[in-house]
Amino acid sequence: MSTTSPRTKPQARSTTGAVGDKAFHGLALAGGAIILVVLAFVAAFLLIRSLPAIMPETFGPGADEAIDFWEYVWPLMAGTVLVSVIALLLATPIAIGISLFISHYAPRRFSNSIGYLIDLLAAIPSVVYGAWGMLVLAPAMVPIYQWLHENLGFIPLFAGDPAVTTTGRTILTSGVVLAVMVLPIITALCREIFLQVPHLHEEAALALGGTRWEMIKMTVFPFARAGVISSIMLALGRALGETMAVTMVLSPGGFSWSLVTSGANATIPSEIALNFPEAFGQRQAELIAAGLMLFIITLVVNVVARAIVSSHAKKAEGL
Repeated sequence: MSTTSPRTKPQARSTTGAVGDKAFHGLALAGGAIILVVLAFVAAFLLIRSLPAIMPETFGPGADEAIDFWEYVWPLMAGTVLVSVIALLLATPIAIGISLFISHYAPRRFSNSIGYLIDLLAAIPSVVYGAWGMLVLAPAMVPIYQWLHENLGFIPLFAGDPAVTTTGRTILTSGVVLAVMVLPIITALCREIFLQVPHLHEEAALALGGTRWEMIKMTVFPFARAGVISSIMLALGRALGETMAVTMVLSPGGFSWSLVTSGANATIPSEIALNFPEAFGQRQAELIAAGLMLFIITLVVNVVARAIVSSHAKKAEGL
C-alpha cells in the first residue's frame, strides 16, 4: 500500500486539474456564445421594429417632413459622427500627454494622486456633465464663437449666422463636454500601457545617449501603439452612444458644417431621448430605425478598430 499511494495522489490531482480546465473552457465558451446570442437578438429586434420606417412604401410622412427614412436619418448620423470626432480630437492629445506625465515625468508621490483625480472624472454622472455644459460652459463659449465667426467666418466650420450663437449650445460645445467625459477612459488605459513598456528597452535607449523624449519616441510609442488605438476606439464608442450630456447641451436641428451655430445639428442618441417617450406607431419605428443606424456605426467602428490593432500587433511581432 505504501508503494501505490504516492502514485495515485498525483494522478488524482491531474484528473481534478483536467476537469477544472474543461469546466473553465465550457464556461468561457458559454459566456462568449451568450454575448453573441444577445447581440443577435438586439440586432433582430432593431431590424424588425424599424422595417416600417426603412421600407419606402411604408414610410411617412415622417419627422421633419422627410420624404424617406434616409433623408431623415442622415443628418442625425452625420451629427453623431461629427460630435464624436470633435471629442476625440480634443481629448486624445491631452489624455496621452497626461498619461506620459504620470508614467514617465511626474514624481511617484504625485503621479498616483494625479491618476486618482483623473479616474474620478469617470465616476461623475453624465447628467452632471450635461448640466455643467449647458449652464457654465455654453455661456462661457459665446465670446469665443463670436470671435471665431468674425475672424474665421470664411471657413465653413466657423460660418453661419452669428446672431444664433448667443446661447453657446452648439455642436462644438457638445464636443468639448464629450471630450471631458472620454478623457479619463483614454488616460487610464494609456497610463497602464505606458507603464508596461519593458524597462530594459527604456534603459537601452537612454544608455545610447537619447533624451527622455527620444526614449519615449523610440520605445514607448512603438510598444503602446496598438493599446493607444484600442483606448481611442473605446472612447469613441462611449462618445457615439452618449445621450444625456449631448441632449442637455445640444439644441436639436438638422445638420450643418458650422460648429458655432446653435440649433443646427442633432445626434441619434439625443433625438431618441427627446422623442421616444411620446412616440408611437410610425414615429416610434423611425426612432428605432435611427437606433439601428447607431448600432451599425458602432459595430463598424469596433470592427475597424480590431483590424487596426491586429495589424499593428503583427507588425510589432515582426510577422
